[in-house]
Amino acid sequence: MKRISDFLLASMGLLIFSPLAILFALWVKLEDGGPILYSQNRWGRNARRFRAYKFRTMVPDADIKWGLKPAAENDERITKIGRFLRATAMDELPQLVNIWKGDMSFVGPRAMAAEEMDPSILGFSERHRVRPGLTGPAQVYAPRDVSIHEKFRYDLHYVHHHPFLGDLRLLLLSVWVTLRGKWESRQKKI
Repeated sequence: MKRISDFLLASMGLLIFSPLAILFALWVKLEDGGPILYSQNRWGRNARRFRAYKFRTMVPDADIKWGLKPAAENDERITKIGRFLRATAMDELPQLVNIWKGDMSFVGPRAMAAEEMDPSILGFSERHRVRPGLTGPAQVYAPRDVSIHEKFRYDLHYVHHHPFLGDLRLLLLSVWVTLRGKWESRQKKI
């Protein structure tokens, strides 16, 4: 049932948000002439890797120049359009394609970069029993700067207790944070 609703919602989202996505794509391209999309290998369901797509929010080749590290407040790598896209989570719009294809779900543990998470970590297989989500409990409830191990704890709790109403709540809270443009500045729990 969840996969069907993900597919239908992603299909509607791709239709509804395509004009906005085209506008963002042009804005990203016009700012510095670099690539429009950023892609990364991520861990998916059953520990299978997939390619996740986002609008590029950092200067071209930021990973090569500075290494793979989380963005910080006032990070010099983030472009002007990137600041807006990250604050509103609009950089994630291309991941509707990942949801449509079945790589991801709207709600679930965050899809971690393949380089960011070691598969030998205790509970890794358990965490990856479900599809990763565009949003999830760690993104909504945990402070932005919480450690990966703490995020992992939220994710494992989700894997064991993810009722439909819980997913709906996480989705609605994520929309609320997006509408307020608070994803990047959020320091405390909602």
